[in-house]
Amino acid sequence: MEYFLQQLINGITLGSIYGLIAIGYTMVYGIIGMINFAHGEIFMIGSFIALTTFVALALLGITFLPVVLLIMLIVAMGFTALWGWAVERVAYRPLRGSFRLAPLITAIGMSIFLQNFVQVTQGARVKPLPPQIQGGITLMQGEFVNVQLSYVQILIVVTTVVLMAGFTLLISRTSLGRAQRACEQDAKMASLLGVNVDRTISLTFVMGAGLASVAGLMFLLYYGVIDFYIGFLAGVKAFTAAVLGGIGSLPGAMLGGLAIGLIETFWSGYFSVEYKDVAAFSILAIVLIFMPSGLLGRPEVEKV
Repeated sequence: MEYFLQQLINGITLGSIYGLIAIGYTMVYGIIGMINFAHGEIFMIGSFIALTTFVALALLGITFLPVVLLIMLIVAMGFTALWGWAVERVAYRPLRGSFRLAPLITAIGMSIFLQNFVQVTQGARVKPLPPQIQGGITLMQGEFVNVQLSYVQILIVVTTVVLMAGFTLLISRTSLGRAQRACEQDAKMASLLGVNVDRTISLTFVMGAGLASVAGLMFLLYYGVIDFYIGFLAGVKAFTAAVLGGIGSLPGAMLGGLAIGLIETFWSGYFSVEYKDVAAFSILAIVLIFMPSGLLGRPEVEKV
């Protein structure tokens, strides 16, 4: 029982990170119907920016941890949001009216470009970060395993819940959210009614990139090591989570992220760790056979 509870905590933590990345996928797809395959690399860039900020603050002699984490978060979100805006402006906007395959090919090309750009500028070796948030709470003491809830896990889950609640309110209660929902239903009609479609799409990319940078910071704090390849692996898992939860649904993206995280963690804990990805994608295939729109997705209605 203790081992099960510990794996449950680990799975929720990992799933929270996947969910934050998956929201970026589902927001972009919900508005322009395109999968931003470079989003995983935006997450990776956010991790590197956070690590670079930490090193710069250490050189400046700023070591008070709450201040350091706050500055890392602000800087990572700011610069990663700029990257998200630049990617949309340069790579996707010129192809928005093209045939559907062109933006997909561009997205894959942009993913490869960003991955190699970071590899060239930062090097191929892994970049470590010493544990910054240590300690935790012992929830249960067992004969063989103690159930531990670390402070960094608490930080990750609480941050995810707060951001999810904030974005839900933003989408449902603000003028930007109404513009996004209008563009999702019919971008051309929204434009005729005065909605700035280009600005709305750019802000959606910026918001998704900001969330990815938060996930990148949480990943850095949780695992303590990053490299140029983490964006591809996490991006594929987050995209899988978005599809599993129902592409276009924010709660579905978070639910899918939690599901993928729990599947990976429990499979690694009770079976062979080498096949955890096989298990996750197998569950995805099974769910989509019986629920083609995902867990919380809505079937697309063809507009005529």
